[in-house]
Amino acid sequence: MQTVSTLADLRSTRLSFSGIVGLVPTMGYLHDGHLSLIRRAKEECDHVVVSIFVNPTQFGPREDLSKYPRDPDRDLSLIEPLGADLVWMPTAEMMYPDGYQTWVEVEAMTRPLEGAMRPGHFRGVTTVVAKLFNGVQPHKAYFGQKDAQQAAVIRQMTRDLNFPIEIVVCPIVREPDGLAMSSRNVYLDPEQRKAATVLYRSLSAAKEAYESGERGAEKLRQIMKDVIASEPLAQMQYVSCADYDTLEELEKVTGKTLLSMAVFVGKTRLIDNFVLG
Repeated sequence: MQTVSTLADLRSTRLSFSGIVGLVPTMGYLHDGHLSLIRRAKEECDHVVVSIFVNPTQFGPREDLSKYPRDPDRDLSLIEPLGADLVWMPTAEMMYPDGYQTWVEVEAMTRPLEGAMRPGHFRGVTTVVAKLFNGVQPHKAYFGQKDAQQAAVIRQMTRDLNFPIEIVVCPIVREPDGLAMSSRNVYLDPEQRKAATVLYRSLSAAKEAYESGERGAEKLRQIMKDVIASEPLAQMQYVSCADYDTLEELEKVTGKTLLSMAVFVGKTRLIDNFVLG
């Protein structure tokens, strides 16, 4: 496994790869969710590139970039046994040099949900992913379903900009009690960690109602809200029952549907989702 930081070294190594190349973009501090993406890429591709870059442009002014967890040595030790060929670890100065002024924006799809709560977030995401795509030139790119809106936005960007890349969205990896794996889970104290299962419990309650025949989107949203409200340490930011592809809120569930939410447990903001239909 090679590790490179410069664009020149990345391109030089990339030229030596033949066959299908897969990219797994990450911000590091890897957990089993990230590792599942690398394993999937390894199964489907001849060569696998993992990027590790904590992207400053997707953090808002009230989100502390400096506190985002980092442990690159640990990350590399987790990646190497999985058989990745290359790890690209660019610097912020390389990705956004002095005078940088070019941005990639997906419009309507980035306005609700995470976009409404984190203005400018998706502009940073789509810009950095476009730059990762340009640098690596992969045939496939792997993302997790936990960041459901991000995956939808990247699918849209890939179509709109004619990137010849297949976007592969992989299932959420969960702890035994249902909590979705996230780099942010390390911020939870033991009491908060127990309370954080409320996201999974609320989604499960809505899914159970759906499977029992409920198709009213507002009813499903209310079920999720009620379960979240029952947990004293949880503060709901939003719940959503939206069309899977467009992310538009629904009145009635008829096709593939995304149930999603953002909830604060203490000061830690957690997101989760289920797909219905």
